[in-house]
Amino acid sequence: MKAVAYTKSLPITEFESLEDVTLPDPPEPRGHDLLVEVRAVSVNPVDTKVRMRADPGGTPKVLGYDAAGIVRAVGLGVRHFRPGDAVFYAGDISRPGTNSALHLVDERIVGPKPRRLSFAEAAAVPLTAITAWEAMFDRLRIPRHTRERDDAVLIIGGAGGVGSIAVQLARRLTGLRVLATAGRPETREWVHQMGAHDVLDHGGDLVAQVKGLGVRVPYVFVTTQTEAHWNAVCEIVAPQGGVCLIDDPKQAPDVRMLKTKAASLHWEFMFVRPMNATPDMEEQHRLLAEVSRMLDEGSLRTTLGEHFGAINAANLRRAHAALESGKSRGKVVLEGFGT
Repeated sequence: MKAVAYTKSLPITEFESLEDVTLPDPPEPRGHDLLVEVRAVSVNPVDTKVRMRADPGGTPKVLGYDAAGIVRAVGLGVRHFRPGDAVFYAGDISRPGTNSALHLVDERIVGPKPRRLSFAEAAAVPLTAITAWEAMFDRLRIPRHTRERDDAVLIIGGAGGVGSIAVQLARRLTGLRVLATAGRPETREWVHQMGAHDVLDHGGDLVAQVKGLGVRVPYVFVTTQTEAHWNAVCEIVAPQGGVCLIDDPKQAPDVRMLKTKAASLHWEFMFVRPMNATPDMEEQHRLLAEVSRMLDEGSLRTTLGEHFGAINAANLRRAHAALESGKSRGKVVLEGFGT
């Protein structure tokens, strides 16, 4: 089968950082596994981090943690899908990635592809939707469908892939006032389009901007640059509130700064359920099914930002470079392996 892989960790400017390869087809699916014909993928920061940190020592390693495609075969334990079904999912970081023509994935972390979306539009959603959903509703335990407009959730990095979905979910599923940060005029407009009530400048004084709104902020979701914003976050979060992080700060944040507010700190890592086969692993199937329903009814929109063309090494190198620049808006997607 066609695939894109790397054999050693290199800067994305190097031709060999990602290469077109031909690999054996995956084995027949067993147990809960689906064999999926991959139609589209999207690229996430985790792809670039794994490429640089996990050197495969000469053995081709396939990245990719978002996909939409068609089920071609199922294991004997599969209950939710059958051959011919269209699906979308984010996969499992401990297994081969989705940048391949065929891919094995556990059905318990797979959702039905939204009918009204193209494969490319659907592929933009799963990883960021799972991350945003788990961060806000499983980690911070934000109540759903409340009417607490005097309280707010602050999403730092509202224009990125995770932030774009988090803003929408917070606006659609909670009664909180949604505050999100952005920098450039085009990303500020994007965040407004996603549904934020207020867009703050993350290059400015966040504490002063939040105080100017006169709202209480019991929930802070930091999607990027924790180190740069940590002091402000600790000042902004309300007493007995919570902070959730997903990035990888070079230095651990000083959690003692949260003590006088009895505020909690949470980490979100969306691969924890499939990597550890947790008893609640199927929660990812259920939340993707709900996200799919919301996308079909139009209450949630895809966060596709740019379409980079076919799934090949050249286009994936461009996509990795775009994410590493830190200036991407929404999600970068690729579609089809060609003939």
